[in-house]
Amino acid sequence: MTSPDNSQPQTGFDQLLSFTIPDRDCRGRAVRLGPVLDTILGAHDYPPAIKLVLSEAIVLAALMGGLLKEAGDQLTIQAQSQGGVIGLLVCDYRDGELRGYVQHDPAEFDRLGSDPTLPELFGEGHLAITFDIAKTGQRYQGVVPLEGESLTEAVQAYFAQSEQVPTLIRTAIKSGAAGNIAGGMLVQHLPEGEEGRERLHTRLDHPEWEHVSILAESLQRDEIIDPDLSLETLIWRLYHDEREIRVEQGVGLSRGCRCTTLHFEEVLSRFPKEDRREMANEDGIILVDCEFCSKQFAIQD
Repeated sequence: MTSPDNSQPQTGFDQLLSFTIPDRDCRGRAVRLGPVLDTILGAHDYPPAIKLVLSEAIVLAALMGGLLKEAGDQLTIQAQSQGGVIGLLVCDYRDGELRGYVQHDPAEFDRLGSDPTLPELFGEGHLAITFDIAKTGQRYQGVVPLEGESLTEAVQAYFAQSEQVPTLIRTAIKSGAAGNIAGGMLVQHLPEGEEGRERLHTRLDHPEWEHVSILAESLQRDEIIDPDLSLETLIWRLYHDEREIRVEQGVGLSRGCRCTTLHFEEVLSRFPKEDRREMANEDGIILVDCEFCSKQFAIQD
């Protein structure tokens, strides 16, 4: 691989980068979030530890969403708690749009230290990852225990158990007064040929995969969130000895809450008139809150 052509636009904040290593039968995605992340986190006054775990989930949604092939396809991550201070974490990706929110118990959270563990946040929870395919209307979902030290480890377990695809993910988050930065890289081994072919004889100890994953593990946290380091340069640092690496800039990313008055009117229209009457206030208005964007919509019954 030749060094990145700095005369061409380089991938920085809020854009996906795709890459493949044909000789190793591997593919990858990389992302670094900035302003989009600030917008999503700014919808609620989250404690620092909640911001970190939601930031990690949004990065994971971007990386996995970047694997989707067709317009309208959607990736959803949902983490539910049993005995933790977080009741529900939801984020999703569709057509370059990201959104996410966390429901948590502020009183219980205050009893934790400044750096709570994943079990303290989620208890004995589980992680559900759902792919909705627009063209066919099919839905694929995998559910794994919420185990390990991070959401990243839980997602890697999902790929190992549900997809049976060797996958390595690196993420990093930096939160401060100047803004939030979160990024990550995902690499996968697709044996038996190019991306898109049937995956057979998957081996976690395949020598080609071992080579790629060992290099990916050397990626440093500071490199992932360095705003002066383009994603092309990051990939080049790791794999510059490869004969060929194909790099392609992906879609730009945005906060994409899809709530509208029309959407909520359509949802409420499915309820019986008696139920809608009970939901309405004395002025005949049904107030609907959107957790994703922290807005309230007034719907006339």
